[in-house]
Amino acid sequence: MVTTSLFISLVSVFALVQTSPADLELLLHERREAIPSGFVQNGPASPSTLLSLRMAIVSNNLPGLEKALYAVSTPDSAQYGQHLSKEEVEAFVAPTPETASAVQDFLDAHKIKATTISPAGDWLSFSISVSQANDIFDADFTVFTHKETGTQAIRTLTYSIPSSLKEKIDFIHPTIAFPVLEGPPPKVFVPKPISNLTASVTPTPGAAPASCNTEITPACLQALYGIPTSVSAAGSKIGVSGFIDQFAQTADLKSFLTNFRTDIPSTTTFGTQFIDGGSNPQGVNEAGIEANLDIQYTVGVAGGIPVTFISVGPNNVDGIDGFLDIINSLLNEASPPQVLSTSYGFNEPGIPSSIANSLCNAYMQLGARGTSILFSSGDGGVSGSQSQTCTTFIPTFPSGCPFVTSIGATTGVTETSASFSSGGFSALFARPSYQNTAVSNYLTALGTTNSGKFVKTGRGFPDISAQGKKFVIFNGGQSGLVDGTSCSSPFTASIIALLNAELLAAGKPVVGFFNPFIYANPGVFNDVTTGSNPGCGTSGFPAKTGWDPVTGFGTPNFPKLKAAFGL
Repeated sequence: MVTTSLFISLVSVFALVQTSPADLELLLHERREAIPSGFVQNGPASPSTLLSLRMAIVSNNLPGLEKALYAVSTPDSAQYGQHLSKEEVEAFVAPTPETASAVQDFLDAHKIKATTISPAGDWLSFSISVSQANDIFDADFTVFTHKETGTQAIRTLTYSIPSSLKEKIDFIHPTIAFPVLEGPPPKVFVPKPISNLTASVTPTPGAAPASCNTEITPACLQALYGIPTSVSAAGSKIGVSGFIDQFAQTADLKSFLTNFRTDIPSTTTFGTQFIDGGSNPQGVNEAGIEANLDIQYTVGVAGGIPVTFISVGPNNVDGIDGFLDIINSLLNEASPPQVLSTSYGFNEPGIPSSIANSLCNAYMQLGARGTSILFSSGDGGVSGSQSQTCTTFIPTFPSGCPFVTSIGATTGVTETSASFSSGGFSALFARPSYQNTAVSNYLTALGTTNSGKFVKTGRGFPDISAQGKKFVIFNGGQSGLVDGTSCSSPFTASIIALLNAELLAAGKPVVGFFNPFIYANPGVFNDVTTGSNPGCGTSGFPAKTGWDPVTGFGTPNFPKLKAAFGL
C-alpha cells in the first residue's frame, strides 16, 4: 500500500549517543514538526510518571496478505470466497523469528517486561517511566494541554530507536501522535410523536409510498431496496460498534419493534460485548441516539439475524479511541461477525499516517477472514466528518482506507444525494486497482472542477450509498427523526447480513470484503445521478452516471445482488 504523510516525516538521520551496548547507535524514527493546533506546551513531564506505551512490530509479509485478500475477494479469481483462517492470516502478520528475537533482546537489555496484545504478536504493550523513555528513545516527553477541552497528554515531538531495529519496529505509541479529539458528527434528534408519523409500517411490494419522503421506517427500506422481511439466520451475524459512551437501550428497541416491525417479536434483543472498559447501562438518561439508531436499523431490518453491540470504553491507548482495539479483539475470535458496521469516524488530517496505516492493515486482516467492514462516510460533504470552514477538501477516515466499504447517503423516494454525504479522495491512501476504471471515468467527466482542492490519485470514497435522512427511531422513550450517513451504514450492514444468510443456506461463502465485487458489478446498484456534497465554499463534487464521490455506485438492489451472487 502506498501512503504519504501530511504531518509526520520519517527522517533518516543518525545520532550517536552514550548508552548501553545494546543501543550503540540511535536512529531518529519519527518526528512531528510542530505542536498540533489547539495544544499548548506546559513543560517537561515528571521523570517518575509511568507511561503506557505500545510497540508496533514489522510484520513478515503484509504484501502477501494483501494479495491473498484480493484473491479471495475478486469475483473472477479462482480463489474467490475461500476466506483465510485465523491461523493463515496470523502467519502473514506475525513478525519473523529474527525480528521478534531482536526486539525482545532490546527490551530485555532495558529490563522492560512487555505483553503481546495482538493475535499475531505484531503489537506489544509495556510501561516505563518518563525518565527511562527519554533515555532509551532519546526523547523529550512533555506535558501538553488542549486549550478548548483541557485534555492533557504526555508526548514527545521526536524519538529514536536503535539503528539495528530500523526495519523491525514500525512505530512506538503514544509518542508523537496526539489525542484525536474529533468525534462522530453530532446527531440531532427531532422528537415526533407516533400519532404524527405517517410512514407506512407495512412494506409495499415494488414501490415505496410517498410518506417515505418525509419519514423512513424499515418498511420504506424494504420497499425501496427489495429487502426481505426475514430469513433463516443460517450462521449469519452482525457486529455494531459503539464508542464515546453511546448506549443502546433494550426498552427503545422494544418500542421500535412494536411500532415498526410487528412481524418480529417485540422481545427480540441484541447481544453485547465490552472492550476497553465498555458497558451498556440501561435507562432513559443513558439513551444514546447513535447507538439506538444503529441497533434499531440492524435488529429491525435484518429480521432473524443475531446482532451484537460492541461497546468500546475509555480505557484505550491505541491512539484512535479504541478503533484498533476493537479490531484486534475481533481478530482474536474464532468466528468474528461476517459484517461490522461503524457509524463513527475522523477527519483524515488528524490521524498520523503510522496509526492510519496500522488500523487499515488490521481491517485488511479481518476482511481476509470474510468480514465485510462498513463505515459511514461522514456528514460534512467535502469539508470532512462534519461541516467546517476549509480551503481544500477534507477526506474522512477510515473511509479512505481501501479495505473498508464506505457508505454515503441519499434521500427521497426518487433518490438524490444527501447534501451532507461526505466523499472525496484520500490524501493518505493511494487509489486501489479495483476502482481505477470507475474513478478515472469520473475524473475525466469532472474536468478541471475543484482542481487543486483534492488529491486525484487518492482512494475515492464512498463506494455505495443508501437512505440517510429522516429515519424514525425511539430514543429515551420518545419517537423522532435523525439524519446522517450513520443511518445508511447499519441498515446496509443488515442487507449484507441477510444476503450472507441466504448464501450460507445455499452452501456458498459469505460476501466478505465487498469492494472488488461492487466495482465489478455496478449494475446491481441503483445509480444516483443528481445532487452534490457542498463544502469548503464550493458546490463540492456533483453526482454523475456511474461512480461518484458523493453516492459511490448508488444504492443496493437486493434482488439484483442475490442474482449476482448466484442465488
